[in-house]
Amino acid sequence: MTTVYVPGDASAVAVGADEVAAAFAELVDVTVVRTGSRGLLWAEPLVELEVDGVRLGFANVEPGEVGSVLDGSLERLEGRFLGVVDDHPWLAPQRRVTAARVGVVDPASIADYEAHGGWSGLRRALGLSPAEVVAEVTESGLRGRGGAGFPAGVKWKTVLETPAEQKFVACNFDEGDSGTFADRMVVEGDPFTLVEGMTIAAHAVGATEGYVYVRSEYPHAIAALRRAIEAAYTHGFLGDDVAGSGMRFDLHVRVGAGAYICGEESSMLESLEGKRGEVRAKPPIPAIAGLFGQPTAVNNVLTLCTVPMILADGGAAYAELGTGRSRGTQLFQLAGNVARGGLVELPFGVTLRELLEDYAGGTRTGRPIRAVQVGGPLGAYLSPEQFDLPMDYEAFAEAGAMVGHGGIVVFDDSVDMARMARFAMEFCSLESCGKCTPCRVGSVRGVETLDRIIAGDDVAANLVLLDDLCETMTKGSLCAMGGLTPMPVQSAIRHFPEDFDRSPATPEGAVR
Repeated sequence: MTTVYVPGDASAVAVGADEVAAAFAELVDVTVVRTGSRGLLWAEPLVELEVDGVRLGFANVEPGEVGSVLDGSLERLEGRFLGVVDDHPWLAPQRRVTAARVGVVDPASIADYEAHGGWSGLRRALGLSPAEVVAEVTESGLRGRGGAGFPAGVKWKTVLETPAEQKFVACNFDEGDSGTFADRMVVEGDPFTLVEGMTIAAHAVGATEGYVYVRSEYPHAIAALRRAIEAAYTHGFLGDDVAGSGMRFDLHVRVGAGAYICGEESSMLESLEGKRGEVRAKPPIPAIAGLFGQPTAVNNVLTLCTVPMILADGGAAYAELGTGRSRGTQLFQLAGNVARGGLVELPFGVTLRELLEDYAGGTRTGRPIRAVQVGGPLGAYLSPEQFDLPMDYEAFAEAGAMVGHGGIVVFDDSVDMARMARFAMEFCSLESCGKCTPCRVGSVRGVETLDRIIAGDDVAANLVLLDDLCETMTKGSLCAMGGLTPMPVQSAIRHFPEDFDRSPATPEGAVR
């Protein structure tokens, strides 16, 4: 019996993976296993054929080519045969920790998960006291992968030490940043890791109930997660007696309505409570008074999915990866105008240039890279002179930028940076929850001011006005929505001033 692996990841499905899998399934003596995506999105649908215990990869397979995969004729086509997938030069240099099983295991099989090291972190955690688990996470140096970079161990310690009859764990799976897809890919390809990570977190902080808040635009991930939770209950890894330890933990999935602001933790908690997604004033912080007013550990998908590996191998082993205060690995997402888009996991410290040249392979158009936005729609635009920056929270902050969720969006030299600055302000005006004036009104005034600049109307005065407006939004907004919107705007002005010089001699929208 021949085994082939075809991704069921949404990215692969979007380019025909379901049809390829169906074509293989029609053949005699062929077993089709649907996996997550390895992250080589430029090669999807990527089919892996198991031969003598190794998996050989075939890129961009179409339904009519399944026979060519099996008889070896596709191997002769240049660029289509990738060889042993684990040894491919795009994948082999990576350091897969959080995404170690993504694309490897069958995400619907709890037996496959356990065969690849699943539940070992939970079993070790259950043999430790909650304080000892928190100490392991603290020693690892794990920081919030959702963008804020707050130390996970500190947050967990606060929840653990706050007395309450009921505590919660909440997973922020409202991945709304443009150019980001790591949360989705990890959950679609390895959902049991999130279940395990949340269960470990519950043990560490004393919670008995957990919620995954996931955006409605992720139907494949929602289905994978619900299937995994059901299997975990069936096999005793959730419920009244987790893995025979006597611990009780119940886990639920809640689907959001699509508001970007619900990616902010307090807005997410408001939505979980059935209210309008709106930012809460702090203090108190959610770790002390979170969901329904109870102590709540709120973490991002990638943060929680890293915890099982930390507990399995020890916090010290994870802390050996990375640089400075940025320990461990990050999942970088390459998107925009790139030749090879996809998911790359490497230790912190890798430079932006390495990601752009060694992994993204430059632009898809073949034109020079002019700008790169890192950290989502509220992240700074970086110029080629900054491409040697290490991917490190502190290094990026010093440069007036942020690593954020690890999203990297590339633009070639045809981009108009004044219009990109306008997009940032317009995005904020559309997605603001409206609670505070600097964000609600400031973003609208920002769009109007940038429209005048783009039209060449008294540019110098309007640039001064825009700078004052950005300062007000940064210092006066209640949360990062309004507080960070000025970052892309001001970085665009700082690094690409020529695009804001709308003199009559220069045609509108032209790049100088």
